[in-house]
Amino acid sequence: MQFLDFEQPIEDLFAQVNKLKELSAKNGVDVTKTLAELEASIENERRRIYQELTPWQRVQLSRHPDRPYTLYYVEQIFTNFRELYGDRQVKDDKAMVGGMAELEGMPVMVMGQQKGVNTKMRQMRNFGMANPEGYRKALRLMKMAEKFNRPIITFIDTPGAYPGLEAEERGQGEAIARNLFEMFNLTVPVICVIIGEGASGGALGIGIGDRVAMLENTWYTVISPENCSTILWRSWDYKVQAAEQLKLTSEDMKSFGLVDDVLKEPNGGAHAKPEEMAETLKKYLLDTISELSAIEPAKRVEERINKFSAMGFYEEV
Repeated sequence: MQFLDFEQPIEDLFAQVNKLKELSAKNGVDVTKTLAELEASIENERRRIYQELTPWQRVQLSRHPDRPYTLYYVEQIFTNFRELYGDRQVKDDKAMVGGMAELEGMPVMVMGQQKGVNTKMRQMRNFGMANPEGYRKALRLMKMAEKFNRPIITFIDTPGAYPGLEAEERGQGEAIARNLFEMFNLTVPVICVIIGEGASGGALGIGIGDRVAMLENTWYTVISPENCSTILWRSWDYKVQAAEQLKLTSEDMKSFGLVDDVLKEPNGGAHAKPEEMAETLKKYLLDTISELSAIEPAKRVEERINKFSAMGFYEEV
């Protein structure tokens, strides 16, 4: 298990646990009681630390290398997943995955960004930064879901759409804009969940839904704190201040009315107890699909458009 800088007290307790286990294995000493006390201390320390997280610490958690990615949730929540490939124009984008699946026997279409679980896989997945082909593949799957009346579920976890020259040449902006337009008018239920990073148009390209939810320790904003710091202060050194000013946490987004729900993570974050997080997410998806399916398609589309049209606020002076 990897620990972030603010988790140092937890790391120290884990080190004590490991030493006790080694002592028990080597000398046959009964350390059951002491281990139980240490494990209780770990839970208490986690609870204390995670109740006082700053926006920058939540950004760090959203990028934790052990944090569950899209394919983990697909494996844990759905059955009979069949991945579909390619945008039928250029190629298959490995940063965007998706396909048909079943949720408790209900046919659905699921998709999302996938970062990769090790260095080689991260390079293959382009660190979750999709090219235009990824967004066009996602749209192809959405239109297929609409044709066969399958609810659509998207998992968002990206530092942004790929900003390379070749992506711009192949129409990155147009691909994302087309997705926004088409997602507003989909006649099937659409649920979007931010499971990690939610940066800029890269997140928004699969983020228009009847319900948009965020996991507790995720972020959603127009720019990353590092890039914001670079633009405003011409240095990455002010990323902590940038994270504060961007108001990018799940609580901020909920208070602004930009997301509908915030899903509480287990004590220690989603990476500490991924199976528990998957169960929470599964229950949310089942409840939300049941709620949305009871609404007439035309009314669902109208409510979706009205919801996004009403976002934002300003003050006249």
